[in-house]
Amino acid sequence: MSGCSTGLTPSRSSGSVCSPALASSLTQMFSMLDTAAEQMMIHTDFQAAFDTCNKGLESLADMEQEDSRCGDFKAGLCILGIQALAELNQWHGVLSWVLQQYEHHDKIPAKIMQMCILLYSKVEEPAVMQDAARAWLHCPSNSGVTGFGTVAELYLLHVLVPLGRRDEALQLIFGEVGSSVFTEDQRQLALEVVEEKERQNQDPPQSPRMSPNSETAAQAVSSPGGVICKLEAMLRFLYRKLLLTHTGSFCLRRVFLAAVLLYMLFLRLDPALPSSFIWISKLLQLFKQMWSAMFAPYYQALTQSKGL
Repeated sequence: MSGCSTGLTPSRSSGSVCSPALASSLTQMFSMLDTAAEQMMIHTDFQAAFDTCNKGLESLADMEQEDSRCGDFKAGLCILGIQALAELNQWHGVLSWVLQQYEHHDKIPAKIMQMCILLYSKVEEPAVMQDAARAWLHCPSNSGVTGFGTVAELYLLHVLVPLGRRDEALQLIFGEVGSSVFTEDQRQLALEVVEEKERQNQDPPQSPRMSPNSETAAQAVSSPGGVICKLEAMLRFLYRKLLLTHTGSFCLRRVFLAAVLLYMLFLRLDPALPSSFIWISKLLQLFKQMWSAMFAPYYQALTQSKGL
């Protein structure tokens, strides 16, 4: 098995000499891979990164038969190219572009297959990967590659389950692929996931019928103004109830104030947004009223004692 250094100087490996032309080409591929990564990660120029990947892949087309390491460069350029297409919002062409480089589904490296499954699952188009992943998993030459089990798991969870392909999912879990990849616990867990998805499909949540008046009220509440009015009314109601409470009113007011602050934290209201101004203004008014009701008597008593 021959090998060569990626440097410009030819080196001897396993009794064979790498030609200067091949060594120079491999060095050029490494440089293009590094350039594409820099364009993407540092300069965020995704189109330039994709163009660099394309040029590198074109140059590699004539070199694959000469050195096995060309496959590693090819996979690296494809991975960067997929990321660039995703950043350019051209994800719909990712699989076809990958197939241009590898010609057949079963020839795609496991890492790239995993990326494609996750990408199309992210954009809610898992059906795009169904045929490709199925062909890849049932290719005997892929069963021993690193990452085969991960591809099977992603195919099950991000393609078959979202699409409701129960029969195919069960065949994958308990068939030849599943028996060689999943443990007994993993198969049981996968079965529970498939059955849960099937129950959700059979019993979709039904919303109760609404009268015209209730629909109008729902629309009012769903609008920003309606939500604000509802929140303000709720806070004022709770505040008045706390004022009317004689036993432990001071502690209850503290609890109410803490609850409102926690609500604001969990809501993650951004004060920089213009839509947040009215919320902050209303809550600020409520806080001032609460503060006056809670501490004004003590302040007045303190002032009177000083005057005496």
